[in-house]
Amino acid sequence: MTSLKDYKPAHFLWSVEGKVATLRLNRPERKNPLTFESYAELGALFRKLATADDVDVVVIASNGGNFCSGGDVHEIIGPLIGRSMKELLAFTRMTGELVKAMIGCGKPIIAAVDGVCVGAGAILAMASDLRLATHDAKAAFLFTRVGLAGCDMGACAMLPRIIGQGRAAELLYTGRVMTAAEGERWGFWNSLHGAAELDGAAQHLAQQLGSGPTFAHGITKTQLNQEWTMGLEQAIEAEAQAQAICMQTRDFERAYRAFVAKAKPVFEGN
Repeated sequence: MTSLKDYKPAHFLWSVEGKVATLRLNRPERKNPLTFESYAELGALFRKLATADDVDVVVIASNGGNFCSGGDVHEIIGPLIGRSMKELLAFTRMTGELVKAMIGCGKPIIAAVDGVCVGAGAILAMASDLRLATHDAKAAFLFTRVGLAGCDMGACAMLPRIIGQGRAAELLYTGRVMTAAEGERWGFWNSLHGAAELDGAAQHLAQQLGSGPTFAHGITKTQLNQEWTMGLEQAIEAEAQAQAICMQTRDFERAYRAFVAKAKPVFEGN
């Protein structure tokens, strides 16, 4: 197994309290843009999380009043001009690998979004399992505004499943800002909070998930993602097998014994 409690990243902030990890991009003076290096390091981190035994939940938090302004204009967008197709495809595949790693890490991911959340930043929020935001959060999939297609890093597959085809199409064609109120009404944001309460709300939710049956949470995340491509009968069978696996865990037995004793179960993730 991998230990991430003492992980020291080069391109973002990382801390672990209990079994909840908090990640913050760390360029607040630029509204936390991504670089080639931070993309690669984030992808590597989420791949390591798949085998980490000391982290059960991850919070991607804001920093300096903003979440992420997307790819850095000067350190990513500019250098991409003039590159060969082979080099460009290597970059776009690397960015997609980050989303794949987030989906495949087996741990619930909570995005806590304040301020700017655009481009690849909106993708980070979209690829998280749960999304909390402030009333001032501004999310935009602004790829068409820089001459690119809206189909970036899985957006055309994932966003319609969250907010619906028509709403996703509007955001991906126009690149306009989705207000916090729209995002909550459409189901993109799970809840809205004041700026001073956002981090506390995200940490409370993370601690709640971390104290739950974490093995079963991993199974839930796997099924939520794998069942996108399943028919109903296949999904029902997959869930039958998944649930039978969970019934073999000690957490299932702990829940039963706590119920009989009229006590609150204490889950240990096994």
